[in-house]
Amino acid sequence: MTQRIMILATDGFEQSELEEPKSRLEKAGYEAVVVSPEDGQIRGFSDGEWGDPVTVDLTVDEATTDAFDALVLPGGQINPDSLRMNDKAVQLIRDFAAENKPIAAICHAPWLLIEAGLVDGKTVTSWPSVRTDLENAGGNVVDQEAAVDGNIITSRNPDDIPAFTSALIEQLESQLAAEHGKFENA
Repeated sequence: MTQRIMILATDGFEQSELEEPKSRLEKAGYEAVVVSPEDGQIRGFSDGEWGDPVTVDLTVDEATTDAFDALVLPGGQINPDSLRMNDKAVQLIRDFAAENKPIAAICHAPWLLIEAGLVDGKTVTSWPSVRTDLENAGGNVVDQEAAVDGNIITSRNPDDIPAFTSALIEQLESQLAAEHGKFENA
């Protein structure tokens, strides 16, 4: 069965940080599903201008973690700032964490990890302006393409998308191998 990845976003996401991981995941054989507080379409931001619309597959009211294997949180300044004010979106993030499923946040999206209470004691990275917030939330902040600590994956910016997506795919492959091993030993 194909693993499903939730991409949680709203208007103002960084265009490349949603579209490129989605494309890379789909090319690797995963199903990527865009989830947002609103239905219809959401609009990205790129190079200081509003970007292209992206179709929303499910709303946060319709989505549940049991239908997904991992979560991707694109950045952009507007997107995570809006989502962290949405109780249902933040609860979805907490639910992924409670189920120990991979959560991948890039650029400004680690704000959502802070809001969900998931940063304390974790090694994380982000866009430079978010790093003080991560430190204040108890995170061990590093400056590298992808920081992986347990089920939490973070990256700094769009240039890190290849490493970001690769780290998520490695976690998904490990997760699948572990589940496969459970069935073989049962």
